[in-house]
Amino acid sequence: MSVEQAKANSRNLEKMAAEVGLEFNFDTQILTNTFDAHRLVMFANKQGLMHEMTDRILRAYFTEGKHIGDHTTLVQLAEEVGLNGESVKEMLSSTDMSGEVREDEGLAAQYGIRSIPFFILNKKYSLTGAQPTETFIQALNQIKAEESAITDLGDQDGGLSCDENGCEIPKK
Repeated sequence: MSVEQAKANSRNLEKMAAEVGLEFNFDTQILTNTFDAHRLVMFANKQGLMHEMTDRILRAYFTEGKHIGDHTTLVQLAEEVGLNGESVKEMLSSTDMSGEVREDEGLAAQYGIRSIPFFILNKKYSLTGAQPTETFIQALNQIKAEESAITDLGDQDGGLSCDENGCEIPKK
């Protein structure tokens, strides 16, 4: 993709974000290695603050142009959501939570995830990239129709047996 195409994509994402009340500022982003930010999210998860930490990191990165690869920045963000700054410093200066992040990376590779955002629906369907609301509605309606059709097959004598874990073909 050319630089101009990338800039056009970024402007489109900023526009889509604004339509749902989010502010993205790609021009002020500091590109960095986000591994330690992911470690911090895993650490926050153990404290029951995963969603708060994730939201704060994303806002810092996409809206505020903060350097989320910098430990001082990460400690400040963690304190803002209620984590103990000294505990966060200690974790960041170690290799703690690295295994958990690597495990998530392995799972993402198994799903074929190569970019974000990436959405897994009903544990077997996926959407990749920033999509308009209509795309999600269409996908959910299609999944509902497909799932209903499979379940309907299970209602026939000798048909499939389906539950939330999938379908089993009867043995003849």
